This record gives sequence, C-alpha cells and structure tokens, in this order.
Amino acid sequence: MRTNSGPAEDLLIELDRDAGVPLHRQIEASIRAGIRAGRLRAGASLPPSRTLAAGLGVSRGVVVEAYQQLVAEGYLASRSGGYTQVAALMPPAAADAGPAASVARPVARAAGFRVDFGYGRTDVSQFPRAAWLRSVRRVLTTTPNDRFAYLDGRGVPELHGALCDYLNRVRGTSAVPGNVVICSGYGQGISLLIQVLVRHGARRIALEDPSSNDDARVLAGAAGLDVVGIPVGPDGVQVDALHQADADAVVLTPSHQWPTGGVLSAAARAEVIRWAKRRGAIVIEDDYDAEYRYDRSPVGAMQGLAPDHVVYCGTASKTLAPGLRLGWLVLPPHLVADVAEAKVLADRGSPVIDQLTFADFLARGEFDRHLRRMRPVYRRRRDALLGALRTHLPELHPAGVAAGQHVVAWLPPDLDETAVVTAAARRGLRIHGVGPYRISGTGPGGLIFGYAILGESAIAEGVSLLARAIREVRGP
Repeated sequence: MRTNSGPAEDLLIELDRDAGVPLHRQIEASIRAGIRAGRLRAGASLPPSRTLAAGLGVSRGVVVEAYQQLVAEGYLASRSGGYTQVAALMPPAAADAGPAASVARPVARAAGFRVDFGYGRTDVSQFPRAAWLRSVRRVLTTTPNDRFAYLDGRGVPELHGALCDYLNRVRGTSAVPGNVVICSGYGQGISLLIQVLVRHGARRIALEDPSSNDDARVLAGAAGLDVVGIPVGPDGVQVDALHQADADAVVLTPSHQWPTGGVLSAAARAEVIRWAKRRGAIVIEDDYDAEYRYDRSPVGAMQGLAPDHVVYCGTASKTLAPGLRLGWLVLPPHLVADVAEAKVLADRGSPVIDQLTFADFLARGEFDRHLRRMRPVYRRRRDALLGALRTHLPELHPAGVAAGQHVVAWLPPDLDETAVVTAAARRGLRIHGVGPYRISGTGPGGLIFGYAILGESAIAEGVSLLARAIREVRGP
C-alpha cells in the first residue's frame, strides 16, 4: 500500500511500504532529492528525529540512520544541541543542481449569540507573543539601515528566502526567491492577480462551486471578468467541467476545499495542469488550511508540479493571526514584474519590520514549533465537535474532518437548510449554511461548523442548541 506519509508540519516525504526498499533508504532519497533540487537550501533546519519518526510512523532509529548517512555524505550537518541542518557546503552533485506568553482562554461566545460556529477564524489568544517579540528585537537590533527605505513591490529578500525554504520543505513547492511577492493577505493577493490577468487579456475565471463569496468572486466581477462555477464533489473540483468552462484562470483550494473539505486527487491535479498548459491558463492555488492536518497523510502543493502555470497563495491569517496582514504569492516568472508593480501602486509595499520579523520567526523554526503546539489544540476541538454530533445529531453527515479549522455536516433531505439556520439563531446559535456560497444556487443542504476559537464546552453547548433547533423545524 502506498502511503504519502510524513510529519506534514515539518517535511514532505513519501514512503512506499510495498516498494521493497528499506524505509531509511527512502527517507535518505527523499531528503537528498530535495537538497539537489534546491527545495531544501543550505542552512535549513530539519525536524528532530523523534518528531519526524512519529509523523512517518516509523521508529526513531530509522530516521537517525537516514540522517547519519546523509551527514556522512555531506548533505547534512549535525549542530550542537542535536539540531540537524542542510550542510552549508553541498556535495558536488547537489551544488550543481541550481536554485530551486500568557495565553487567554478561547472565545466561547460572540455578541448576541450564546455560541458562534463562525468559520474562517483562528484562535488569536494563542499567538506566540514571546517568540515573536524575540524576533522583533533581533530585527530592530541587527537590520541594516537601508532595509527601512522604500523597497520594490516584491518585499524584503530575507522573507523571500525564508518562505521558499519553508514552503519547499513542508509544502513541496518549487519556489525560488525571485518569484515571491509579499502582500497583505489573500484578499490583496487575489486582487493583484486579477488586475494583472485582466491586463493580460483574461476574460473568464472559474471558481469552485461552492466557494467563498468574498475575495475572488467579488473582485473578479468588479474587474469585468465572467465568473463560472465548477461543481465540487467529495474529492474536490470536478475536472471534467473545467474543460467546458472556457476559462483563462481557475481558483482552487486543492489541499482542503473550502467549504466541503475535499482533497483533489493526484490524477485530478495532473489533469488540471494539463488543462492549464493546453490553454495557456493560470491555476491560482489557495493553500487554505494546508498546515492543519490530523488524520491524513500530507498533500503537497500543486505549484510544485507546474511552477510556470500555478500561482501559490499563502497567508499567516489561519496559522498566526489575521491582524498581521501577511500573505505571499509564488508566481510564474512571467507574472512577477507585473504583480510587483501592481503591489507598489496599491500601497508602496507591506511593512518592512513585520516582514523581517516573520522571516526571522520562520528561519529559527519558531513557526514550526507554533504549528506543532496548535495542532493538538485544534484536533481536540474537532474531536469534541464530532463526538457531540454523533451523540446529538447522528443523522448529519460530517465531511472534510481530517484537516482544517471547520467541518461541513450535510443535512438529510427532509431538513431545509435556511429553516435550520434561522431556528438556530432564535436559540442563540450562529451557524452558516452552505447554500449562500453556491454559485449555481443548487445542491444539498449543509451546515458549516467553525470550531477554531471555541472551547470544548462551548462546542457541546452549540451542538445541543442545534439539536433543539432541528427538533423545532421538524415539529411534533
């Protein structure tokens, strides 16, 4: 059985347990290939052997053996304190490969509601203040004066390099610093892209159906683009419909479709790439919720399959805090200059100190540590939600539960989505239906449970309120 396993938070590694190749050899080969391809750059820190072994489901000795072999070959270097890094001086084969604080309780209530299952939020009470402050202090102490002057629209070089190291290591991208543009979150990033695509002659954009009804949908319409919905099934967007869409670009959330939670299969990803190459189209990959996976193997980014046709979009909004307003685009080379120019016209560039702080935070492994700390927190909240649904509402069918910060639960045919949402609000429960996010306006009824900022007791109370609301809708 083939398993794409690995600690999704630290390193993207494929293991094939039926290949007849020892697991430590497979780990060696994966890391060696990453170094040779430039996805793992000199000085990049690798996860501790115990952490990597736990994520891969192997013994620690297997990982230690792989690390030791790569140290002996000169690919890796051991550092004091047990840290393992990509060696500063690569073996010739690799060198020739080229570039490539105190914590508040989670919020349980929103104004006017006893419980709020609103989606798209992260628990900002868990923001790593102490580690962030250390990075701020280092930046203010060591940054050269010229970094505080006007920069070009792409952002600071330090963050370009740190992001590429992280994304290539964890998300399997093929990112190079020269193709990165820093922006103020996904909203600005998609706005810049739409502006540039329209200037390049785009006339129609395809979106997943259902999908978010802010950002891309609104901005594309305002820019004069035709918007066409591509139906989403249990495994993500239905690629056959994309071929009929006559679109110049498509926006996808392939690693965790919003809101249904589907994962686009490897075959479907390959077909989307073939479509983009045939049409000369652009795939805009919104890597939504990519860092939070609980019960599934890691899923690499599409950008690594076709960096000349895929724009990778990422942000710190779901992992750290939306108030940071930090996002990034990894662009095909032919779009970089135009998107950077659009960024300059928009706001003269994102704040330098924030960019440098995040670069330091990434490079020192603080981002990895924060994510490792938060995954169990969100997993417990997800488990509390699923347990409450099994107890009180077993007729609902949860989907997309293996990752992210929300769950969709499909309603049985006899329940009207709007009626359930309305009855829940009367009882002090805020919850969203799937219907408002459909482009076609048709499809099964479902509810979106955002659980990221709710404590376990609030989650249980919310499901109990929903069960009472559903009994009210059904009547005596």
